[in-house]
This record gives sequence, structure tokens and C-alpha cells, in this order.
Amino acid sequence: MSGVSYFKNARDFEANNTTFNLNTYVSDGDALQYLHKHSATSAMHDSEERYPPPLCHEGTREVVICRIEGWYGFDIPPEKKIMWVHAPAGYGKTAVAGTVSKNMESRTDPDFNPVGATFFFWRSSPERNSPARFIITLAYQFTMSIPELAPHIEAAVKRNPMVLNKALEVQLIKLIVEPFKSLGELDDMPHRLVIIDGLDECINSDQQSRVEKQYAEDQERVQVRILELIRTLHSHNLPLCFLILSRPEPWIKRHIESRSFQSITETLDLYRVGNHMKDVERFIRDELTRIAESLDPQPGNNEEWPGEDIVKRFLWRAGGHMLYAATVIRHIELYDDPRQQLQDLLSRPVNVDSTPDLTHSTPFSSLHELYRQILRSCPQTNRAAMVEVLEEILVATVYSFLVEVPTGLNIFDRLTGRAPGHGIKALRPLHALIRLSGDDDGGTYNPIFFYHSSFGQFLVAGSQILPDVTLNVQKGVRRLLAGCLKWLSVGGWVDEYDVTFFFPGVLANPLVRMETH
Repeated sequence: MSGVSYFKNARDFEANNTTFNLNTYVSDGDALQYLHKHSATSAMHDSEERYPPPLCHEGTREVVICRIEGWYGFDIPPEKKIMWVHAPAGYGKTAVAGTVSKNMESRTDPDFNPVGATFFFWRSSPERNSPARFIITLAYQFTMSIPELAPHIEAAVKRNPMVLNKALEVQLIKLIVEPFKSLGELDDMPHRLVIIDGLDECINSDQQSRVEKQYAEDQERVQVRILELIRTLHSHNLPLCFLILSRPEPWIKRHIESRSFQSITETLDLYRVGNHMKDVERFIRDELTRIAESLDPQPGNNEEWPGEDIVKRFLWRAGGHMLYAATVIRHIELYDDPRQQLQDLLSRPVNVDSTPDLTHSTPFSSLHELYRQILRSCPQTNRAAMVEVLEEILVATVYSFLVEVPTGLNIFDRLTGRAPGHGIKALRPLHALIRLSGDDDGGTYNPIFFYHSSFGQFLVAGSQILPDVTLNVQKGVRRLLAGCLKWLSVGGWVDEYDVTFFFPGVLANPLVRMETH
């Protein structure tokens, strides 16, 4: 065996979702293009994948946004250059981050953009749920937001193109710290804001381990590693401030409260700042007024809809939870009679959530009850098909199958032998929770199935989502694997996507391999 060469004359090959380029050479004009190629461009706040970006409803979250912009200071850098904004899922952290980005970019000075770089993590996107491209993406954005930095970052890439394959800690020094130091005196340089949203969504998806305990440890480790990268950048006294937004996961909270972070970090609890009830009331009144303008008057009813009683009942149900209110609005507005749909939702009794939820909070319990009410709206005749498609969507979400949602649902139909379009039809009552068409995002490409990750977590947390509805993700795995094997055996494919696109990612999971034996 000693004389065997397995990779003779190899130049480009792929392993573990990473492309290794041997004998890489970057010419003078290609360094920034090379950096762009390796960046997670979809993680930037104004990327196509995120269009339209979540933003705060006009007139809401003003207290929080003012606190953040006041901390940043614009002309005078803050004493503590790191701010951590935290709140449970569904409290609008990403909308706040997007609104801050938009506000800062719209300032009147055309020669100075306060936003130096942004990175929006998202657990369902392979490009955005891993730390692999984090430093590269920040460095690429610095070449645009700080033009005088561009030639120094470009020179670093040309000197050693393989720096993009080095450890993140090495990339940080070579692509950010050293280029900044090359500028000389930095005291007179205006400070820029780096926005990192959804730190808890960074789940290290490049790792193949899917054993639950090990997977959880990997998530904790990689999220703390990102925090340490930020702390290291801060330690070099660069003209940068960092806005971090995440859920208050115990390991994140513990690390930020540690001695090394405490003296340099301002903490803002989004749950406790501002008037959530007032913000949600503003949203509810504006949205119901918008819907009312498109409705025909009801015969024999001279009262204006929605009326104060409905607004107050809706507001009480929402409990200051913006995600609850937004989900209800999305649910009712596509029906012929939104008035009746809202009346039905508000008339149903509220059941206490008997299963432990992610935050043990009343708002989350009411949100889960809303999800159940929407699931109950699915006709009994479609329940079995709905369960199957939800199981398959959870498989796709767990293994990060990056396909547009309608395309993915059509592929699931083909793999499982359902009639074309049957999957979308079964999910139609869930249009407020699942993106069923590209029209939801202005016709742009979006591979994310759920409008909000809390619905996916609700489905995963309890297998029995309704008394007569039970999800079993392993059944979805087996159906898709059987479909893949069938198509592979006959040399077929599904639409333009070869089934091998799905097959290796699922089969790499040790739990799935046990299922197949």
C-alpha cells in the first residue's frame, strides 16, 4: 500500500462542506474578489437572502433603539465598547438589530457610514449557522465601510491566500488586527459599529456529530468562542464597538458576566426595557386598520371594524408579545373574511401549556397555544398529510437542506410518492407559520421554512402537538431515505436537484445510520 497515491494530481476537492484549493495563487486584482467568494454574504444585514429584512414596526421599540444609539454615541465612543442585548425568542431582537443598522446607514453624512460590519447568524442556513466564515465576512465588509483599510486587507490575502483556511484566531489577527495597525495612529479614526445578531443561532453545523449531548456541547463551545474573538478584537484598542444580540442562554450569560467581560460590556435586557404592551397595541391598531381598509362593509352592521372590544381582547391575548400579534395578523389577512378568523381565534378558550417551554414564561405559553389553534384549523381530512410534511420539513431543517421552500416541498412530494402539489395543499392552513411561496419575500430566494424559529422549536419540543397529532421526525427521515434510495437505484433525479444532494448529509448522522441497519 505504500506506493499508492490516492490524490495524485489533485487540485480542487471537497470534504466536510469545505473546499480545499491546492497551490492557491491570488493575483493583484483578485484578492478582494477571493475574499468575497469566501464570505458569508447572506449574513450581511442587507443581503438578498434576508430580504425583506425584519424591522421594528414604525413607532415601536423606540426606547430600546434610543438606548442602543445613545450607547454608541456617534461622535464620542462609549466607555464600554461592547453591548449585549438579550431577550427570549420572539421579542424582536433581529428586528431591533435591523432597525439600528437602517437608522445608522440613513444618517445624513454621505462620507461616513457608522456601520462597519454585520453578521446575522441563523440556525437553518448552512452559511450563517457556522463560525467558519465569521472573521472573513467582517474583514470583507471593512474593505467597503473603511476604504483606507482595503489595501492592507488585500495585501494580507495576497501574501498568504491560505489564511482563509487558518484558525479563526489567526484570521482575526491577519485580516483585521494587523491591517488596522498598519494605518498607524488610530485615535483620530471614527469608531464603527459591528452588529452580531443571533449568537445563539451559531450551532457549528460543519461538525458531523449529531449525538444530542455532544451537539449541545459543540454549540456552547462555538458560541463562547465567538465571544472570545470579540473580546480579543476589543483588547487591541481598535476603533470598533460591538453590538451583540442573542437569547440569554446560560453559557452566554455566564461568559459575559465573567471578570474578563464584565468591565467592558454594557448589558440591556430587551424584555425589561420599554413598554411592550404599548408597542404591541400600536402594531395591532395599525395592522387591523390596514386590513379594515380593504374590507367591504358587512350588511346590517354599522359599527366600524375592529372596534375597541376586539382590540382589547387581542391585546390581552398577545400579552405584550409582538411575535404573537404578528402571527395572528399573518394568519387572518389571507382569508376571505379576516373578521371571522380573528373572532374565532379570540373566542377559543386559552389552555394552559402543560409541556415545559423554552422560557417558562406566560407569553411563550400563549404563543404555543396560538400555534395549536392554527394547527387545529387544518381540516381533519388533511391531518395525516400535514403531519408527514411537517416531519419532512423538520428533517430538512435539521440537516440544512438549502433549497427554496416551494421547491423543497415539491421534492418531498416526489420522494414520498405523493401527488404533485399535495404537500403545499396540506400546509395551506399553516401559511402564517410556514413560507409557502416566494411571494412572501417579494419573489426573492429564501430557503428558510419557518417565519420564526420558535415554531420549529415548538414542533421539536413536544412530539404530541395536538391530542390527535403526533410528530415523529425519524419517520420523516425513513421516508426521505427510502425515496432517495429508490431514485438512486433507477438513476433518477427530482427536478433539477439530484437526490444525492439530500442523501450524504442525512446519512452522515450516526443516529440515522442506526435507523438504516
